[in-house]
Amino acid sequence: MELRNVRLNMDEVPRHWLGGRRSVTLFLDNLSTFFPLGERFFVQAANAHRPFVKDPRLEVALRLFAGQEGAHSREHARYNQRLRELGYPVEQMEARVDRLLRLVARVLPPRAQLAATCALEHLTALMAHMLLDHPRALDGAHPTMAALWRWHAAEEGEHKAVAFDVYRAAGGPYWERAGLMVIASLVFWAKVGEHQVRMMHTDGIAGSPREWLALVRYWLFEPAHMARLAPRYLAYFRPRFHPSDLDDQAMVDTWKQAYAAEAVYHRREVA
Repeated sequence: MELRNVRLNMDEVPRHWLGGRRSVTLFLDNLSTFFPLGERFFVQAANAHRPFVKDPRLEVALRLFAGQEGAHSREHARYNQRLRELGYPVEQMEARVDRLLRLVARVLPPRAQLAATCALEHLTALMAHMLLDHPRALDGAHPTMAALWRWHAAEEGEHKAVAFDVYRAAGGPYWERAGLMVIASLVFWAKVGEHQVRMMHTDGIAGSPREWLALVRYWLFEPAHMARLAPRYLAYFRPRFHPSDLDDQAMVDTWKQAYAAEAVYHRREVA
């Protein structure tokens, strides 16, 4: 894991930046609206269990996890500001996410919040795997946005086991993490669906069967193949599962080589 202080200039990014595809672009725009608040929640849930972390390597990993998530939050906040300027109801959507996370923090005990974090980190890692394993999913994308999503995906691959390892260090049981995965999956995809409708409504395409079909075909089947993630998702329910069982290192290494050569990134490496 590394801390990379990536900054991307989104001023010239067009509205439908993924090859002009409207509903397809909005799916990734939609996901961005969750990240600043969601990743802050993840870091807080993991850091609350820092006293249980005795392994020095995990202590370092937890610090790097917080740093990477902080950089993601900053860039997605800028991304979301761009969406707000384009007229999307980002403020209302973020307010709903904030209320949901506040409810979770109020209702669930700290370890269950960490179990929910592990579940959502697994879902995020699955989508990261999809973007790295099927690079054609970003064919035709504006270079800045392709760079942002691949950077985020690669770092999700790097730190996907950190919250899970903290949960294990805190003595988290299987039944809790499995149960929270079911709940987190249902709530997360319900919110994604809600946001997708809101954003497509803004563009006047929420009632278009053609746009919905294009969305489903593109992300579930060809070229993104998200449907193929089902076995990786279900692996989480194995009692002895660990995120490292799903090896993404080769794809992350390939991205690192591209990152080193890609001029679109404005970056300052952090020691």
